[in-house]
Amino acid sequence: MKSMTGYGRGESSANGARVMVELKAVNRKQSEVVVMLPSDWEVLEGRVRDSVARVVSRGRCEVRLTLDVAEGGAAGQRINREVAKAYAREWSEVAAEVGLSGAAAQVSLELLARCPGVLQARTEAVDPEGAWPAVSAALSAALESFDAMRRREGEALERDLQGRIDQIRSALERVRALAPEVVARYRQQLAQRLQAAGLAGITLDDERILKELVVFADRSDISEEIARLGSHFQQYEDARASREAVGRKLDFLAQEFHREINTLGSKANDARIAAEVVLMKTELERFREQVQNVE
Repeated sequence: MKSMTGYGRGESSANGARVMVELKAVNRKQSEVVVMLPSDWEVLEGRVRDSVARVVSRGRCEVRLTLDVAEGGAAGQRINREVAKAYAREWSEVAAEVGLSGAAAQVSLELLARCPGVLQARTEAVDPEGAWPAVSAALSAALESFDAMRRREGEALERDLQGRIDQIRSALERVRALAPEVVARYRQQLAQRLQAAGLAGITLDDERILKELVVFADRSDISEEIARLGSHFQQYEDARASREAVGRKLDFLAQEFHREINTLGSKANDARIAAEVVLMKTELERFREQVQNVE
């Protein structure tokens, strides 16, 4: 079991630049991967997204890839010599065409530096395709630390969820023990009401009273709800043991728990069972809140 939230960071080197990948995930019912890359590196977005999607199946995950541009270049820039030479030739030809000579015809470095494309950021100087092995290594390291953090948080979530399930299970066992007494208590209360009403001629063996008891017993029978809740407990244990993402399954299971507990409460007709149902609903609500954090 893993948490949806987490953070991871990885580094590697490519062509004299340091590649850094950061991952950050927050809760969301559906899966969303947002990839932020340096300029002109969009060609790698699909591969980065696919790598993350193999690990993240639920939640909003932001992936930020940056380059340490200070390594191996002044102010994080480089001179594109081919572009500079092309500009120098063009300006020299223009000078000749307009009749300039001597110092006036010389092309200065200041002029060339202002020409578009001569000075390039080092991110532009690194070929993204050639840097993919380094990006992949940094991404793998980030995913590893990211997933380790989510597993640690998932262990804490699992302990909390298990505590809630144990409370619900204990309450259900008490309900199971109380259920057989419900009809007997109703029979006793019915006899007391008949006696208080002065209906001495009507006994509990009267056909009409027996029919009333049968109808009550059928209406208050909660054996099916108890059995289905038992099945839901087993489904929870199966999900807990699974190595797959179980957040959506637990979310659905919480809805099924809620349906059966509600039905059980409406059919029980017993104050003691009603108190146990309130306890189960309280623990289930906390269970549902925590499930929203599970991948």
